[in-house]
Amino acid sequence: MFANVPSAFFAGVKVDHFNENESVISIKQKWFNKNPFRSIYFAILTMAAEVSTGVLCMANIYKRTPEVSMLVVKSEAFFFKKATGKISFTCASGKEISLAVDEATATGEGRTVICHSVGRNAESDIVAEFYFTWSFKSRTPK
Repeated sequence: MFANVPSAFFAGVKVDHFNENESVISIKQKWFNKNPFRSIYFAILTMAAEVSTGVLCMANIYKRTPEVSMLVVKSEAFFFKKATGKISFTCASGKEISLAVDEATATGEGRTVICHSVGRNAESDIVAEFYFTWSFKSRTPK
């Protein structure tokens, strides 16, 4: 993570679980990522949530022929509870991402997919929910 997203590394973002369908990314509250209200700064939560969707996207375009580009084109967030301690973001949009990438490659046209990420604290309470719209486009259309 340090090489590709150094700010996430310094903020303490960690990959807890990852497979083709789901990823779990966590962040622990610490001095570097806190806000004046004694919780994790919302931008750090957003970063961890985005990484939970982005790793699934990256896995689906890795060494793809033709190459496929990816870009966040929209984000939406909902905050429900103060984020303290360890927060884990889970995204289970792997199948939808795979379908969008396959369609973008097959048609040569851009495709979008909305990925949902849920952040929970150590007590499994929902702290925040994020929706990231990812766009995929084949770099050399068929």
